[in-house]
Amino acid sequence: MDTEVLVVGAGPTGLVLADELRVAGVPAVLVDKLPERSALSKAGGVQSRTQEAFDQRGLLEALLATGDHPIGTAHFAGITLPLTRDRHRHPWRSIPQVVIEGFLERHLAAHDIHVRRSHELTGLTQDAEGVTATLAGGGVLRSRYLVAADGGRSTVRTLLGAEFPGRPGTVTLVAADVRLGGDDQAMTHTRSETGHWVSVFPLGTDPQGRPLRRLSLGGPGRSRPRETPVTEDEIREGLRAVFGDRVRLLELRYARRITNAARQAARYRHGRVFLAGDAAHVHLPIGAQGMNTGIQDALNLGWKLGAAVHGWAPAHLLDTYHAERHPVAAGVLRNVQAQSLLMDQQGTRDPDVAAAKHLFAALTQLRDVQYHLDDTLSGMGIRYPMPGTEGRPLVGFPAPDQDLGPVRSHELLRPARGVLIDPADRFATIATPWQDRVDRAGQGVTAEPMLIRPDGYVCWTPGPDNGTVGLESALCHWFGEPH
Repeated sequence: MDTEVLVVGAGPTGLVLADELRVAGVPAVLVDKLPERSALSKAGGVQSRTQEAFDQRGLLEALLATGDHPIGTAHFAGITLPLTRDRHRHPWRSIPQVVIEGFLERHLAAHDIHVRRSHELTGLTQDAEGVTATLAGGGVLRSRYLVAADGGRSTVRTLLGAEFPGRPGTVTLVAADVRLGGDDQAMTHTRSETGHWVSVFPLGTDPQGRPLRRLSLGGPGRSRPRETPVTEDEIREGLRAVFGDRVRLLELRYARRITNAARQAARYRHGRVFLAGDAAHVHLPIGAQGMNTGIQDALNLGWKLGAAVHGWAPAHLLDTYHAERHPVAAGVLRNVQAQSLLMDQQGTRDPDVAAAKHLFAALTQLRDVQYHLDDTLSGMGIRYPMPGTEGRPLVGFPAPDQDLGPVRSHELLRPARGVLIDPADRFATIATPWQDRVDRAGQGVTAEPMLIRPDGYVCWTPGPDNGTVGLESALCHWFGEPH
């Protein structure tokens, strides 16, 4: 084998996966067909659960130090959710994808892991022992596993012949990074009486400290072929149709057309090949969910591949990647399609849609509705299907960041091992056989006992009886048989 895992695609999903494999002590090679990293901002928001994951690996503080990354307010279909703003320890932040990619690539390089660029995949075969990848120019790489993180037009997915059902794009919208002048403060989704609309969100500042904005626009007659260049005049006219002379374009830094295509791979696992990020699911970018969903794919898969390479993964473990992550992305596609409908992206001014949005907007004034939508968008409400969830409300959810005296529980996840929080020191006898892959902590402090997977999800709690029932079973289920 040339390496244990070959990761194809050096976007956020591939970079995070490469780092997860590094932490797990698994040799990996990361390749990308582009000769250099893209300078385009692309995605622009990082949700609460993704920030928690970066914190659990000790990366969040350094990432936030890379620039001005303002805190934003969540929205659903352009309807702001102000009651959610201070709900999580790590609120939604505007951190452009290009910043995250640069940060992660430098972080990996500091650990002597470098993206192999200009490495375009042209073929792959797999057998009982591994995967053989053929590259343009005739190069060959042999790995035990391969992960496709190569985007919505994934070469790996095409070579596999993987099913990618869903809906093709029916409309295009403009997405751009701009500097604006005039009254552009506190704008989110603004619509004119003629159906034209503009969405504007903060995107930090440029090197001169001037505010940047992520702008999207659409409406009647604005859908054009995806390859048609976006011009400054087109953006000026779009702004004028909504704001008149109140807002003006100062600088266009980057623009592209995006579609409302919605597709998801039928299977995320194909033998020794796995699909992740946009290679597994594509949708209209609303609510900062695309990049975040891909990063969470990587976090879910990384430790499981590590367990398989190190030989302690139970037989079912790699299959739980599809079982856990496929429903999550399916939910993202549903909520994005609902948001797109309510936002009337094509500017139809359909009175039935307007009536539905009016009613929905009234419902969002309720605290519980805002909290539900926030859980949906932020990733904090994701609950993976796991054994032992009945009567145990924390099992399957992200682990709370408990104060364990000198450390927080999230800090204990830095080595990407399992963590058993055992405040009363009751579980040592049961847990000791797994001490090579599960750390026990929290003795002598007031904390909730729980078993946490390396990706930060609770997989066991004592339950209503507050006893040890099910702990050994959970350790076997997630961490394999003890040596």
